[in-house]
Amino acid sequence: MTATTAAVVESGGAAFTLSPVELGAPRFGEVRVRLVAAGLCHTDLGAASGGLPFPLPGVLGHEGAGVVEAVGPGVTRVSEGDHVLLSFTSCGNCGKCRAGHPAYCATWLPLNLIGGTRSDGSSPITRDGTALGGHFFGQSSFAHHAIADERSLIKVDPDAPLDLLAPLGCGVQTGAGAVWNVLRPRPGDTIVVTGAGAVGLSAIMAANLTPARKIIAVDRVPERLHLATELGATHVVDATQQDTAEALAELTGGAGVDGAIETTGNTGVLRTAIDALAPCGTAVIVGAPPFGTEVPVDVNMMLPGRHIVGLTLGDSETQTLIPALVDLVISDRLPLQRLLTHYQFADINRAVADMNSGASIKPVLLF
Repeated sequence: MTATTAAVVESGGAAFTLSPVELGAPRFGEVRVRLVAAGLCHTDLGAASGGLPFPLPGVLGHEGAGVVEAVGPGVTRVSEGDHVLLSFTSCGNCGKCRAGHPAYCATWLPLNLIGGTRSDGSSPITRDGTALGGHFFGQSSFAHHAIADERSLIKVDPDAPLDLLAPLGCGVQTGAGAVWNVLRPRPGDTIVVTGAGAVGLSAIMAANLTPARKIIAVDRVPERLHLATELGATHVVDATQQDTAEALAELTGGAGVDGAIETTGNTGVLRTAIDALAPCGTAVIVGAPPFGTEVPVDVNMMLPGRHIVGLTLGDSETQTLIPALVDLVISDRLPLQRLLTHYQFADINRAVADMNSGASIKPVLLF
C-alpha cells in the first residue's frame, strides 16, 4: 500500500477536502504516478456537484501530469522514472478502439466517467480500509499519487514543462480535436466557436493553424473575447450586446458558417449555432447539458447536407494527437500558457471558486 493525500469529495455539492488515503499496488496494465500538476475541468465540477452518478466519497481529477514511480505486470509503454501526461482510458479491444476512436470505446462511460472502479468492480483507492470512488478517467489525479491505466499515459520528454502541459489530457485536446478531427476546415471556410472558455479558446487556437478564413468567437465576457482575438479569432460577437444569429448572418453575408463548435452546454446557443450553418455545414456539440436535455431542430433545414455531431474528447487517439499538441505548445504555436492560472494543491477550493466565477479560465494545480 502507498499512503498519499487526495482531495476527496465526501458528497454531492461538498467542497474538496484534503484527506489521507491509501493506494494499492499497480495491477496488470497499471502504473503508480507521482503527480506534478493536474488541470481542473468542468467535468470534475459536474461530478463533484453530484450531477453525474460517480460514487462519492471519491477522488476526481483527469488532467494529470507526473512521473512514473512503479509499473505493474504487463506494462510495456512506460518505465519507472518516465514523465507522463494522463488522459482518458479505454479497453483497447472493442471495434471503436481498434478503429482509432478510443473516446467512443464500448466501455467508456463506466471506465471513465460514472463507474468509480476498475472493470472488475474494485477501486484503487481506500481510506481506513473503505473503498472510495476512484479510477476517474483511469487516473483520479487530484492526489499526490495515482494508480493509472497504462492506456491513460502519454510519455513526454523529461524536460517538458508538466505544469504547462497537464491540460492537454482533456480540455485542450477536445477543442483541438473538434477542429482537426471533425470540422477539418478547408481553405476559405468560416468557423464559429460559441463559448470562449478553455475548450473554446483551444478550438480557436487550433483553427488558427488551419486554412479557415474566418474564425468567429461568441461569448458574454469582453475580456475573453479580447483574448480570443489575440489567440486567432478574426471576428468576435459579444452576446450581451448583439443578437448572435443576426451577427453571424451579417459576418457571413447570409451564407452561414461552415462549422460551429458549441462549448457552453446552453441549448439555446446550440440551436442558434445549428440554425447558422451553411449547406453542408457541421455543428459539433461539445458542451454537455444535463442528461435528458433535448433541442428541437427544423428537419427541413437539415436536408441540404447539414450535420450535427456529438463529440467526446476530440475523438482523439491520444498517442498521436497529444504528442503533436505538446510540440505545438512548446514551440509557442499553440500559446496555451495564456489560458492558465496555477494554484497550490492545498488551494483547490479557491481554484474551483475562481473557475466558477470566471476569474480563471483553466486552473492548474501544483503538487
